[in-house]
Amino acid sequence: MDAFPVTYGVPVDDLTASRAPSKVTLVDIARLAGVGVGTASRALSNAKNVAPATRARVLRVAEEHNYVVSPEASRLAKGNTGRVALVVPHLSRWFFGSVVEGLDSVLREAELDVLLYQVGDARDRRDFFDRLPARRKVDAVVVVGFQVEDDERTRMETMGVHIVAAGGQSAAYPSVHIDDYEASRQAVDHLLHLGHTRIGMLEAVDPDQPNLSATRSPAYYDALERAGIPADPTLVVTAPWGGEHGAASMGRLLGHAEPPTAVFAHSDEVALGAIRTLRRAGLRPGDDVSVVGIDDHPMAELTDLTTVRQRPVEQGVIAGRLVLDLLGGGVAPQASTTLPTELVVRGSTAPPLRR
Repeated sequence: MDAFPVTYGVPVDDLTASRAPSKVTLVDIARLAGVGVGTASRALSNAKNVAPATRARVLRVAEEHNYVVSPEASRLAKGNTGRVALVVPHLSRWFFGSVVEGLDSVLREAELDVLLYQVGDARDRRDFFDRLPARRKVDAVVVVGFQVEDDERTRMETMGVHIVAAGGQSAAYPSVHIDDYEASRQAVDHLLHLGHTRIGMLEAVDPDQPNLSATRSPAYYDALERAGIPADPTLVVTAPWGGEHGAASMGRLLGHAEPPTAVFAHSDEVALGAIRTLRRAGLRPGDDVSVVGIDDHPMAELTDLTTVRQRPVEQGVIAGRLVLDLLGGGVAPQASTTLPTELVVRGSTAPPLRR
């Protein structure tokens, strides 16, 4: 017996009467065409193992009665939900919104529904992985900017739920991201090439993305060491992620007995906060103190901020394609995909003033 979720409507004998097309069901189409429900389903979904004449008869009956295949029913027949969960720790930040934009553009074109979940902390993430995949509500989970624990990954894989990651990590499952260490090296090397030797760092710590500070900070120290410049711990200010914290951190550096001539900020948001503090102090970014960030946030160009560009929309697009490969039965690469970054020089950096 063919298994297919159906909604029973009025008797077939009434189909010749005037009625709304939405009342016609798959059962009705199958009976009018003289085939089983499963055969009608396969004919309408263009599946194999249906004789051409039978397929033509089913399609003709469906057209006569304005019958449209329900996407939800089609997915259920294939054992899929047609839904992908997108899990992010933040919704207000530009990076995460851009990844969502890229991912959504790919999945919606493929007629997949995207369910957006914000998980604010580790407990929220545990609750998500305990509840959603266990109920088999989605076919795949895309995580943005955080790591999935091994036991969570194993449990989802056992249930047939695929995992893809975007942003800020290299994982044991398909992922796409930038090389944060390389991006930071590009930023600090730029300041070194301009001739700066007294370079500060605005280190941003985000408990939801610990891997960022763990990779961006070492690049700063390594770049100074390669240049033969001893690192001065008093020129490193650690604070939470965000523009206001960047502004406060820059204020601390300006209060130093010998302030830095240049500053490397962990992100553009932090760098923009630093620039605000410089301007309020009567200093000119680039002329008096150079500032470089990472991301190429939309505000970076407007404020003439030198930065290292990454493309989060592209990361979302690639993550979406990885999901489609996995759901289509293809073999997605298990190794991570690393996208290049690019130094964008603007007015916030310049050679140090001669004093």
